[in-house]
Amino acid sequence: MRRHFWPALVAVFLMVTVLLTACGQSTVPQQNQKSQQAGPVWAPGLSPLPQETVVKVGMKQVISDAGILIGMAKGYYKDLGITIEPVQFNSGQEMINQLAASQLDVGATVTAAGLLNAMSRDIPVKIVADKGINVAGKGYYRLVIRKDLVGTVNDYKDLKGRKIAIVATASLDEIALVRILEKAGITTNDIDLQVIRAFPDMLVAMSNKSIDAAMVIEPFVTQGMAKDIIDPWKDPSDYDPDAQTALLVFGTSLTNRPEIANRFMTAYVKALRDYNDAFFRNTKKQEIIDILCKYSVIKDPGLYEKMFPTGLNPDGYLRLKGIAMDIDWYKKNNLIKPDLKLEDAVDNKYVDFAIKTLGKYQ
Repeated sequence: MRRHFWPALVAVFLMVTVLLTACGQSTVPQQNQKSQQAGPVWAPGLSPLPQETVVKVGMKQVISDAGILIGMAKGYYKDLGITIEPVQFNSGQEMINQLAASQLDVGATVTAAGLLNAMSRDIPVKIVADKGINVAGKGYYRLVIRKDLVGTVNDYKDLKGRKIAIVATASLDEIALVRILEKAGITTNDIDLQVIRAFPDMLVAMSNKSIDAAMVIEPFVTQGMAKDIIDPWKDPSDYDPDAQTALLVFGTSLTNRPEIANRFMTAYVKALRDYNDAFFRNTKKQEIIDILCKYSVIKDPGLYEKMFPTGLNPDGYLRLKGIAMDIDWYKKNNLIKPDLKLEDAVDNKYVDFAIKTLGKYQ
C-alpha cells in the first residue's frame, strides 16, 4: 500500500502546482492588460497613445488658453500620450498657413477671413471647440468708454460720431463693434473708426483722450477701471449675446489623425472643467490661479479675483449661432467665398468623443 501511496501523492502535488502556476500566469497579464486599457482614472477606458506624440499648439498663453495650460500643468495630455509644444505666432494669417500645411497641429484663435477662406478651399482645417465666450453680466471682451464720458455716452445712439478703436478690421473686433452700432441703427461709417494694434495702447489713448471708446479684453478692462481711465459701459449680453469670442482649431495633421485628435480633445475638456470648477464653483480655485500665474501671461494672482472671468464651456461645445453670424458677416462684406457653410467650418465630433468618455459636466 505504501508503494502506491507516494506516487499518488506526488501526482496530486504536481497537478496542484500546475493549476496554481496556470492561474498565476492568466491572472497577472489580465490585470496588466485591463490597467493599460482603462487609461487614466479621469478618462476610464481611454488608453494612451502607443507612442508619445508631440502636438504643436499655437497660442498666446492668455486666460482663454486655460484648457491647454491647465491640461499641461496637471498632466492630462501626458496621461494620454501627448506632449504639448507651445508655438508663438506673429499673426493670425501665419498661424492659418501653418495649420493648413501641417506645421502646426492646433490653433487658439478667433474667426478671421483667412481662416474661413482656408476651409472654403477644402483644406481640412476645422473649428472644433470653445476657447472663450462672454458670461452674461460679466463680459470679459467688451466695449468700454472713457470714464469722463459717463453720463454723456449713455445709450447706443450716443456713439455716433465718436472715436472708437479696435485692434483690427475684417475681424472679430470689427464684427463685435458692428453689432453694437446696429443697436442704434448706425454703421462704422457713422463713427471715427480707429485701429490701435495693442490693447495697452488703447488705455493710453483713452487716458490722453485721443479716443472715446474701444473694444477691449481682460485683463485690460480691469486695469483700465483700476486706473480710473475707463467705464465698462453695457454688458455684451445686451448687444452680442451669441458671440463666440475665441476658437480652438485643428489643423490638417490632427483632422487626418483622429486617434490623436480625440485624445487631445478629451484632455482639453477635462481641463476646461477644472477651470469652471475653480472660477464658477470656487473649487480648488487657488490651485488653478497658481497654475495660470505660472503658465499664462497674467502673473498677478490678485487680478484673477477682480477680472471678469473668461467663459469656457465645460462641455467644450461652441456657440454655433455666433459662428454662423460671423460667417454671414464675412460673406456680406465679400471677404470669404459665398458657398462656405457652417458645417464646412465646424466639426463637433471631437467634443462628442470627449463627452462620451467623460460624461456631461455635472
